[in-house]
Amino acid sequence: MNERIDDLGVKNLKIIQNKDWFCFGIDAVLLANYAKKIKKNSYVLDLGTGTGIIPILLCGKTQLKKIVGIEIQKQVCDMAKRSIAYNKLEERFEIICDDILNIEKYYPKQTFDVVVTNPPYKKQGTGMTNMSENKKISRHEITANIEDFIKTAKDMLKDKGELYMVHHPERLVDIFSSMRKYKVEPKEIRFVCSKEGEIPKLVLIKGIKNASPFLKIIPNLYIYQKNGEYTQEIKDMYEEGK
Repeated sequence: MNERIDDLGVKNLKIIQNKDWFCFGIDAVLLANYAKKIKKNSYVLDLGTGTGIIPILLCGKTQLKKIVGIEIQKQVCDMAKRSIAYNKLEERFEIICDDILNIEKYYPKQTFDVVVTNPPYKKQGTGMTNMSENKKISRHEITANIEDFIKTAKDMLKDKGELYMVHHPERLVDIFSSMRKYKVEPKEIRFVCSKEGEIPKLVLIKGIKNASPFLKIIPNLYIYQKNGEYTQEIKDMYEEGK
């Protein structure tokens, strides 16, 4: 077992990870920071929570009432459960080990104020395939595709509930098509670039269930300065709560 305990830099929170499987990246940090404007006492659902990085960060950054993370990989769920216990978050963070398509077995439709998700970016059969099964499930649409994630979000959100997602810009047409299909209106996007002058590598998306059409484009977020150091905005995300 190549497990390690990482300090998240927010209110002394930690996370258990295994470097041989799939460790969280900056996309999870960006999404948690993007979604931290959720309202006090919100009920939140994280679809495909992995080791629980986004819920743990949101527990530190917000005053949410409860967050439920659903994850299909048993070993990954076990790490998430141990991270919950380590951080004493049992009353605020619940893990369900199951397919996201089965969430209705545990909670009725229209239960949640907010859904967050960092879903697999790659369509099945694309990109690198010579990787562990855990990494394949985390990176490729093997157990559920983008439409499944958005339909599930729509089903579980209350009217005017909010969806926060991070994804690759190359999938924007698929994402917006599914959002419109399931009446989760895209309301805001923000592109994420490594440096100024480079094309976006990620996109942050906010949608609202049953909202009227109007899309706001937020100025680009840059990860690195020209000298290779993090920009101040990224530093602030990592240093918040220290």
